[in-house]
Amino acid sequence: MGMLTGEWERVMRPEFSKPYYKELYHFIKEEYSRVVVYPPSDDIFNAFHFTPLDRVKVLILGQDPYHNVHQAHGLSFSVPADQPEIPPSLKNIYKELQDDLGLKIPNNGYLKKWADQGVLLLNTVLTVQAHLANSHQGKGWEQFTDAVIQAVNNQDRPIVYMLWGRPAQSKIPMLTNPKHLILKAPHPSPLSAHRGFFGCRHFSQANAFLESHGVEPIDWQIEDV
Repeated sequence: MGMLTGEWERVMRPEFSKPYYKELYHFIKEEYSRVVVYPPSDDIFNAFHFTPLDRVKVLILGQDPYHNVHQAHGLSFSVPADQPEIPPSLKNIYKELQDDLGLKIPNNGYLKKWADQGVLLLNTVLTVQAHLANSHQGKGWEQFTDAVIQAVNNQDRPIVYMLWGRPAQSKIPMLTNPKHLILKAPHPSPLSAHRGFFGCRHFSQANAFLESHGVEPIDWQIEDV
């Protein structure tokens, strides 16, 4: 696994010496040596490399990395720029962005532009065995990413959480900072987007909240490649 750096390394350092993390580390190392695992091991911590803790403005919480070839690259909901297929949930996120902010739907699903502006694209589980959804659940990642969420909750500035679907919303009891904004909606998956994800207007709400606190809003437009 690639290592964390900077402020993330400082706040997450206590986790690395805990028994669960040592077990997780050995499990992940064994998995990568034995089977195909996504994302590539150097990409596991990309969300943290691209979005330093002191620059987080928005946290979008996903669950599991994509488990098909050349999709997962360490950012929730995102796929590499040269991936021709935009995943269904991301297509629905783009539809909501179009309806909410009038943005053009791009020809790719590469969300690094968001990460670079302070959108932490975090999955609760950071690895998955190829073609086996949820195969790395319950191995320790959830405890690690709970510590990440706690580190964000401790930041003394305006931050927006976009929590889509029940698993993401189960983290709400951890979010105790009165300076932060929690936005809830059904998951953008084709199975549930019509139940209230479409029309949630989370993107304009997030920007209005940031601007009202003197924080630069997010430019949500992803450019074509």
